[in-house]
Order: sequence, then structure tokens, then C-alpha cells
Amino acid sequence: MGVTGMTETYRPLTWPLFLELIRLPAKAASLLPFLFGIFYAYFAFGQFNWINTLVYFVGQMSIALFVTGFNNVQDFYKAKDIKYRDTQNIIGREHLSPRRTLALMLFFLVLACTMGVILVWRTNLSLLFIGGAAVFVAIFYTAGPVPLSRMPTGEFLAGMCEGFGTILIAVFVNLAPQPVMLQLSGSHFSFNGNLAVILQLLLVALPIVILDGTVMFADNICDLDQDKKNQRYTLPYYLSKRTALKIYPWCPVAAFAFLIVGVVLGFLPPLMLAVLLLIPIVWRNTKTFLAKQSKAETFITAIQTLLTVAFAQVLVLVVIDLMRWLAQ
Repeated sequence: MGVTGMTETYRPLTWPLFLELIRLPAKAASLLPFLFGIFYAYFAFGQFNWINTLVYFVGQMSIALFVTGFNNVQDFYKAKDIKYRDTQNIIGREHLSPRRTLALMLFFLVLACTMGVILVWRTNLSLLFIGGAAVFVAIFYTAGPVPLSRMPTGEFLAGMCEGFGTILIAVFVNLAPQPVMLQLSGSHFSFNGNLAVILQLLLVALPIVILDGTVMFADNICDLDQDKKNQRYTLPYYLSKRTALKIYPWCPVAAFAFLIVGVVLGFLPPLMLAVLLLIPIVWRNTKTFLAKQSKAETFITAIQTLLTVAFAQVLVLVVIDLMRWLAQ
């Protein structure tokens, strides 16, 4: 970094740098589960609340921006490998101010929490705990004395929070009554939930959950050597790279299998089976990654698989919902 007197000088956070900081392609991975949940709420339950949907969209995108940017800040501060910090982490490499970047990310966090409070007020108090759990994971994924990202739980948490959590809340804010209800009356409270609906949502979300977790899995496989230097002990570290690469191709297989189960049980429309036509594309992406694990060259294939399959699922729901709406 340049130095003027005793004060460090930083580059301004330009728009291109901001898009790199928040990893723009990954934001589509946050948007598609949101869209899946919105259109599934109308498909399965015939309900749509545009105000709640708009508020949740702002909140969901804000927390997605916070997570990626905040992770970059935390990785910069916690880096044990100085070369990584100064040449690979975007904050060190581009000479960005970590304090200003952190302040911007905290703004997104506050905005997300504000939208969450509005949704709690418009729906049910139980959303406070559902959303609160997601925010907890978002913050402590890279923060705290033992960040969640330095444990072999990143893939599970990424899939469940970004996949199932996003879909669950997207459906939750559109339904009345909600599938989970917390009622307060004086010193008494009652908690009720529709287990059948929750399990249904989990099942239909599993393809996206698995592929979202696979993106994190691919990320950690690519970063394995660097993570060892920075004392980040992720799932591939415990499995070994060889075992991780044996498991990797089975992840999309599991995703497609649960999609079929969802159709067989009637939770997804039969037209959803058209998504299976994407198997050759997914297999090509998988083989490309298995041949070479590079963050710069082949990691993108994991994101492409998630985006391709999730977009196709959303498109099927849009077609079904549109046909239903036109038939009314």
C-alpha cells in the first residue's frame, strides 16, 4: 500500500471493484432460491403477497451482499499467509480500506435486519427466530474466535441457509396463515407448526440445497492448500482432496434424485422432469472440475451447474403458474 506520511492511502471502491468484492455471479445463486420460493408458494398454495415479496427481496439481497463482502474483510484480517492477504484477497490486492468496506457491509446488514423486522410485523413472530438464525450464520461464518468457515460445516450451512432458508422464508412471507406460528398472550405463549408443509418445502428445496452446498464444496477443494496456510480446516481437509473428488460427482446425482422424488410424491409438477434434460450439461461441468481444480478456471463450473438447474426449476414454475393464472 502506498504511504503518505504516517497515513495509509487506499483506492476508492469503484463499481467494478464492488462487483468483484460481492462476487456478482454468486448473487444470482441467492436470487434463484428466492424466486423458486415465490413461485412455489403460488404453485403449491395459490398465494402471493407482493408487498411482503418486495420487502423480502430487499432484505435477502442485502444479506447476500453483506455475507460475501464481510467474508472478504474477515479473511483479510484473519489471514495468516501475508502473501495471500496482499496478493489474492481483494482488499489487500486492490488496496481497499478494510474499515470503509466493513462499514458498507454493516450498512447492508442493518438494511437486511430492518426489512426482517418489517416482515415479522407483517407476518408472525416466529419469523424473528427463523431469520435470526440465518443472520447468526451470516455473521459468524467468518467472524468470532472460531468462525464457522474454519470448520467442516460450511457446505451444510451454505446449502441450508442459502437454499432451504431462503425458500422457506420466501414461502413463509406469502402464506396466510404461516406454516410456523408463535403466539403471545400475556405471560403465555403457544408455538404451532405444520410439519407436513415444512417437510414438503425441505424436499422440494433439496436439489438447490445440495447444489448450493456443492458450490461451497468446490470452493473449498480449490482453496485447500491456501486454507491450510491460513488455518482454515474445511470439509475437504478432513476428507482429503482425493476423497472429496470422489464424492463431488455424486452431489448433482443426489440433486436430480430428490427432484424425481418430489415429482413422484406430487410436490413438484410433472413438467419439472424436463430439468433432467440438463444432465449432459451438468456432467460436462462436473468432468471439467474433476480434471482440474482451479479457482480461476474451473470453479465457475460449480456455479454454472447451480444456476442452470435452479433457473430451469424456476422457469418450470413460472410456466405452470402463468398457465394457472391465465386459466382463472
